Amino acid sequence: MTTDAFYSEPPKRDSGERGFIGWLKSKTTNGFYSTGRLLFFTIIMTAGIGAIMAKFASLMFQPAQPTAVETQIRERGSILDRNGKVLAIQTKVYNLGVDPKKLREENYDIFAQILSPIIGIESREISDKLKATTNSFTYIKKKISQSEADDVLAAVAAANIHGIRLEETTTRAYPENSMAAQLIGFVGSDNTGLAGIEHSLDSTLAPPQNSKLINDYGNNVLLTIDSNLQYKLEQLAKSAMETTQAESMMLLAAEAKTGEILTYISLPSPNLNEYPSSTEAQRLNRPIGYSYEPGSVFKIFSVASFLDAGVISPDEKFVCDGVFEVRTKGEVVRINCLDHHGTLTAREALKYSCNDALAQMSQKINAEYFLAQIHNLGFGSIPEIELEGKSAGSVKDTQDKFWSARSKPTIAIGQEISVTAVQMVQAATALANGGVPVPLTVVSKIVDKEDNVIYQHVPKPMPQIIKKSTADYVLSCMETTAKSGTGSRANISDINIGVKTGTAQMLDEVHGGYSSTDFLSSCISVFPIEDPEIILYIVITKAKGETYGGRIVAPIIHDAANVIIDYLGMQRDRAISINHPGKITIPQDRPVAIATYMPDLTGYPKRLLTPLLSRTDLQITIKGDGWVVSQNPPPGTPVTENMAIELTLE
Repeated sequence: MTTDAFYSEPPKRDSGERGFIGWLKSKTTNGFYSTGRLLFFTIIMTAGIGAIMAKFASLMFQPAQPTAVETQIRERGSILDRNGKVLAIQTKVYNLGVDPKKLREENYDIFAQILSPIIGIESREISDKLKATTNSFTYIKKKISQSEADDVLAAVAAANIHGIRLEETTTRAYPENSMAAQLIGFVGSDNTGLAGIEHSLDSTLAPPQNSKLINDYGNNVLLTIDSNLQYKLEQLAKSAMETTQAESMMLLAAEAKTGEILTYISLPSPNLNEYPSSTEAQRLNRPIGYSYEPGSVFKIFSVASFLDAGVISPDEKFVCDGVFEVRTKGEVVRINCLDHHGTLTAREALKYSCNDALAQMSQKINAEYFLAQIHNLGFGSIPEIELEGKSAGSVKDTQDKFWSARSKPTIAIGQEISVTAVQMVQAATALANGGVPVPLTVVSKIVDKEDNVIYQHVPKPMPQIIKKSTADYVLSCMETTAKSGTGSRANISDINIGVKTGTAQMLDEVHGGYSSTDFLSSCISVFPIEDPEIILYIVITKAKGETYGGRIVAPIIHDAANVIIDYLGMQRDRAISINHPGKITIPQDRPVAIATYMPDLTGYPKRLLTPLLSRTDLQITIKGDGWVVSQNPPPGTPVTENMAIELTLE
């Protein structure tokens, strides 16, 4: 076999046809290639080269598109309420930048005019920024939304703009804006928590550090607050702020038996989506970080200490003549009372908030024991609640250089001691649970990306610190205060509620001493008294006009408690109760009929009313869902043609 099939010499210059064509013809002639194969090969090669050239030509004449730089997905966990409603979530955004040289200076103004309505920046500001920069790249706006990015892409493509770049990044979105803002907190530009739960549980919410996975996810945190209840009470609190023209306000509602906080309100509050522009007053997390003299509300804990120590009895009498005065070691202690209350017991002293009687009681107890009880209730210590920036408040000891003969009676009435709102509610759990305090919490559950439970809150009662009989007696005194004392404006007729009001002069931060115009007004409540479920505490600072807690805060307690009771479906005394043998017969549904006179439709469910909507001779309107609670016209009204009938359901 010859080797011609594998090798042939190149064509010689003196052949009949010169060059590559001649060589090909020679190969075609000797059978190495066929004419058909050569033609097919030539057509395919020509078409391929033509397609490639056409593609390059197309790319040459197309405008340069902005580049979107994708980054590794490291998703921070979400913050939700106890029912799973999202309160904080990571979302994708873009940083919009431009290379001024590629954009070309003659296009600056055009570019600015195109972008201005999309990103919400004045066109002159954009143009001036481009003209002033000497950098090869500059940011126009950071954290624009997906829809804004899409609009930018479309606009620059239509205008044949070059040099635009979109960098994909992430940010934190807060769907409820300012609701529970100080509790939820805020993250910085590097996605690190700076305040609230975002900060205190940053390591839980953030994805693992130095992970090699492409997609990493942090854990989700479910708070104890109920966002629906939070919203209702925030609206009430904001209205109260406007009415009283107060400087600030706090409202905490907690489950007495579990310590779970249902509402966490601190006003004024920031919009978390605009956090950098908020004020210091809006950012202040008052319930944990603001300490103050509680005033007369503290008297319930003083009386509990006196009773538990056995230095007073429920029946013991004290005489109030309008002023407490005692001379000790050459020092005269004088504490004024608001009235001359005469002879009264501890119950009546709380009912009328008598300073004189409480000061007299304090003289019977050893100072060290009294202070120990105050510490046992949680005052003077940092609470365990899952937040940072907590204040311990201030409780003097007998060795303190500022301790004096007036310290013990003054502390007994809520002065010369500073507390936080969280500490007050924490201490109240001891009264609500028969002397056993329960730690407060704002974290209900922690789950991973697949909803596997990592942490579930379980109440952990602390050691008993006062006798059950003492706690029960103080609660009964608070009930008396609600029914006929300083807290009567908080009373609810069909559920037993206990309250204690307080009004404290605030310190004058400029001139020292106590201010004659600034007051802290407050009220604490526990309900229902016979089996406490809720602790509700409200504090208003620097109200204008009326300042007494019993007059401006007790009515808010009344309204807020009613909202809570109805929202949680708590039993009211007016609710219908029926005794029966245990056998229930379910009657057949009766069709609703409207004939000559309007029937009484109260109590009918919506499903039995909808057939009425097919009536063409009547104009029937059904509002709401559930069962009929009211109707217009009333039962017995003669029915006329085209009569308008309105049924309201709840």
